[in-house]
Amino acid sequence: MENITAQQVQDALAAGETFNIIDVREHFEVAYGMIPGAKHIPLGELEYRMSELDERQKYVFVCKAGVRSYHAATFMESVGFETVNLSDGMMSWQGEVVLPEME
Repeated sequence: MENITAQQVQDALAAGETFNIIDVREHFEVAYGMIPGAKHIPLGELEYRMSELDERQKYVFVCKAGVRSYHAATFMESVGFETVNLSDGMMSWQGEVVLPEME
C-alpha cells in the first residue's frame, strides 16, 4: 500500500490527474463535505460493498485523520485491490469540497 498526503492529491488534481477516491467516513462526517468525485462507502460497509469497485482500478481511501482509511486500504489490498491511503485525511484537506448526495 502506498501513502499520499492531502496536499499531494490536491496538487495532482490541480495538474489534471484523476483519482478513484473512496471516503470511508460515517454519514454524519461526510455531511460537512467530501472531495469532489469521491465515492462514499463507510468503513463498516466496505466489505459488503466492495463489489461496487473495479479490481483493475487503483483506489485512494480517505477518512478524517488517516487511520480508518489505512485499515480500509489494508483490507482492500488483502483481497487483491491496489490501494493508496490518504495518510493525513480530511483534517488536512484544503481543497474544494462538495456536499454528498443523500443515500
